[in-house]
Amino acid sequence: MAFHEVRFPDNISRGARGGPQRRTQIVELSSGDEERNASWADSRRRYDVSYGIRRADDLHAVVEFFEARNGRLYGFRFKDWADYKSGLPSRAVSDEDQRIGTGTGAQTTFQLRKRYGSDAHYWWRSIRKPVAGSVRIAVDAVELFSGWSVDLTTGVVTLAAAPAPGAVVTAGFEFDVPVRFDSDLLDVTLDIERLGSITSIPMIEIR
Repeated sequence: MAFHEVRFPDNISRGARGGPQRRTQIVELSSGDEERNASWADSRRRYDVSYGIRRADDLHAVVEFFEARNGRLYGFRFKDWADYKSGLPSRAVSDEDQRIGTGTGAQTTFQLRKRYGSDAHYWWRSIRKPVAGSVRIAVDAVELFSGWSVDLTTGVVTLAAAPAPGAVVTAGFEFDVPVRFDSDLLDVTLDIERLGSITSIPMIEIR
């Protein structure tokens, strides 16, 4: 898939509007009861970053970024300020934030992931765009300061030595969302003071 490993400007994404979307089919029966079925196993995030444009320079930066991505052709990284850490936004990243696997004595690769929910009702989200320098890894609550690597384009962690059977592998990280523009048109309006605005700049998560 065509993808540029660059991040959309943080100062503009901070003012974005959007979040996760699910797709559910609901059939209402003649009795008044209903049946619900999830069409998607995973959620998909949508954003509109037009709300983050506050200056003429912001407008120029968006147009420049859009042209460099050839509109919808190339994907890119996007920081979702509402959800960009393995733990709570108010806390520093910890090596024990998320459980990413259990040792088998042979497995050395583990996909970064984040759990949403608790008890019996939860969902695992695969994290494929970790932020460089933010990833921390631990095995059985002992942090590893060497002997592992992470692919920043896939989120796959590779350990030099396979954890023992039953050993808990955990991780902490910051991450970006892989997205693309969801329109090949930027509808720019210039006012009399030449500040300018764009009515809508939709983005959608790439899965």
